[in-house]
Formats: sequence, C-alpha cells, structure tokens
Amino acid sequence: MTNAAQPQIRARFDRWGPWALLVAGTVAAAISAHPVGMDRHKTAQSAVLVVAAAVLQGYWAWRKRRRPDPDWTGACLYLLRWAIGFVLAWLNPFFAFYAVIGYYTAAVDLPRRLVLPGLFLTAITMAGGQVGGWPPHGPVLWTGFFLVLAVNMGLVTAFTRYAQQEQARSVVQADTIAELERTNTALQQALDENAALHQQLLVQAREAGVADERRRLAAEIHDTIAQGLTGIIAQLQVVANAPDLVTARTHLERASALARHSLGEARRSVHNLAPVALAADGLPEALQKTVDEWGQRTAVRAEFTVTGTAEQLHDEVSATLLRIAQEALSNAARHARPTRVGVTLSFMGDEVTLDIRDDGTGFNPAAVPRRTRGGGFGLDGMRARAERIAGSLTVESEPGSGTAVSARVPLVRDDR
Repeated sequence: MTNAAQPQIRARFDRWGPWALLVAGTVAAAISAHPVGMDRHKTAQSAVLVVAAAVLQGYWAWRKRRRPDPDWTGACLYLLRWAIGFVLAWLNPFFAFYAVIGYYTAAVDLPRRLVLPGLFLTAITMAGGQVGGWPPHGPVLWTGFFLVLAVNMGLVTAFTRYAQQEQARSVVQADTIAELERTNTALQQALDENAALHQQLLVQAREAGVADERRRLAAEIHDTIAQGLTGIIAQLQVVANAPDLVTARTHLERASALARHSLGEARRSVHNLAPVALAADGLPEALQKTVDEWGQRTAVRAEFTVTGTAEQLHDEVSATLLRIAQEALSNAARHARPTRVGVTLSFMGDEVTLDIRDDGTGFNPAAVPRRTRGGGFGLDGMRARAERIAGSLTVESEPGSGTAVSARVPLVRDDR
C-alpha cells in the first residue's frame, strides 16, 4: 500500500467506520438478546441508546467537516459516545463492537493530553464485554476483568506509542521532502541564473572579440595593405616621371608585385575575421582540413588526432581554437622550419584542449616581442583569444628542442 493511499483509506474509515461498527453491534446484540437474558425493558433501552448514538454520530460528522482539529467540544462528544457505548455494553456485551471505535478515534478526536485517558475508558468497556458483560459477578470475574483490562491497556499503550512514532516519522519525512523541494527549487533557480550569466558572459566575450578583431584588422590594414598601397602610389609616380621605357617597366613590375602582395594580405585578414572552414564542418573536421592543407602547402609531415568523445561546441569556442591552430601553424611555417607537426584536439569532461607540437628550431618564449610589424598575430594574440572565453594558453619551447603550444578552454556546447 502506497503512502498516498493511506490517507484516503483513513478518511473513508473516519466517515463510515462508526456507522458500520454501530450496525455490527446492533445486529450482534439483536441476535444474542435472548441468550444473554435481555428483557423488553433492556431491549427498549438499547433501542433508545442506538438511536441516540446514531444522532450523535450524525452531528459529530457534520461538526468535524467544519472543525476537524481536536478541541474540548470534541472531547465532550467523545465522552458522551463512550458513555452510550458503556451502557449498551452493560445491557448486552456484544455492543462492544460499537464501543471499540474509541480505540481508533481517540488520537484524532481528543487533545493530546486526553488521549490516554480516553483509551483507558474504552479499555474498561472492552474488558467488561470480554469477561461476559457488566457487572462482573464474583471475585473470579472481577480478577479476570482487571487482568483483561491490564492486557488491553498494555496493547493500547504499545500501539499508541508506535502510532505516535510513525506519525513523528511521517512529519519528519514530510519536512524533509518539503526541504528537498525548496532546495531543488533554489538549485534550479541558481542553475537558471548561472545559465543566464553564462550566456551573458558569452555575449560579452563575443562583443570583446569583435572589438579586438576590429583593432587587430585596423593594425594589419595599416601595417600591410595601407603601406602596400602607399608603395604602389610611389612606384606609379616614378613611372610617370621615368626618363625611359626600361625604368618605367621596372617600377610597374614593382607596383604590380606590391598590388598582389596587398591583395594576399587583404584575403588573409578577411579569412582571419570569419573562419569559413567552420561554415559547413565541426571543429574536428575543420582542424583536419586545416592541418592537411598546411602540410601540403609546406611539404611538412602534419598529423591531426582527436581524443575523447567529440561534441558540438559553441561557435565562439570553435572559432577561437581554429584561429589559434591556424596562427600556431603559420608561426611554425615562418619561424620553426619543422620536419613534423602534430595537432591534438582533446575533449576532457568540462574542458577542451588543443595542442600543437613541432620539432623545429624552438625559441625562448620570454624573448619573443609582443607584436611584429609584419602583421603577425603572435603568441600574445593567441593567449588573448583563449582568455576571452575563460581559457588559457601555454607555450613550452627551447632553442633547438621544438615548440609545444597548448590552449585549454571550457567545453561550452552548442546551444542551438
């Protein structure tokens, strides 16, 4: 039987139990009236008391619907019902079927300090009925009455204490469940607030990234494309004043070379702004293609590995790791002269790690300038990218011992 069904059964018994026991006692008394020696006078008294018990029970049920909690009026009604049951059991011991209702209702109808006295009164009625009816005749029946009364009170006391303990445990359990519900509600609110804060941080990181990209592109345009255009203008001015065709052609070729170089720089800047490799692929596929293309372009053995269970990452996380990988590979090609490069993407619980290792010439990380005039993004830029999404970047290298770049960022799943 489930805990949810028990209150329903109890409510049905409180409503219909007294009526059923009154009917059972009346039927048993009617059948046994002649054997126990009931005359017409006792039968008439019993009939009047049965009607009084029914009226009392009807009024009590009506009153309990309006005031269900124990009070002194309820105690008076309980005492009146006990008195009716006692007299009925005196007239016929089989009316004890009705009097037994006092055992079941004392805890809910009486104030707490009157429960045991109420149970004691009911035990007196029951013990009298169990020894053959009131009054006991002779010392043997009186001795038996007190023995039965003691047994009844012992059982009632034990069961009452057990019921009180069960009720206390139920109260503690209900309080615990309520506390758990409050805790779960508070935890859910904290999770919702954390999710909102996390989303806000991502938005701020994205905005900061956009601002950083704008500053970086402005610096690159100034250092590369703008300088290239300035050089082209200078070459064309020389062509306009060239004394002969050979000189003019030489400066035209220089202007054309500067134009091609500036176009390449513009394309590289646009590529760094929006990594098209992520448009159709996830981060592992985009890194695989990036490593393969870099290896083919540089003729260096390049390998890519994924460890752990790959997950769909947030766009900002994927773009950050891809750009760090591109810059690290670009640095390796320009400076390290490696023969082998390994790129590893690791999914480790709540974080993602990107490692780029090469066996090139190596360098002293402390001696690297913060930014080159040639437009390179550099180690500081890669570190700034990682830190914008609450990550970190470490570089391990020594001259002649290769280089290892490791970026660790939180694993933020795609929210789409």
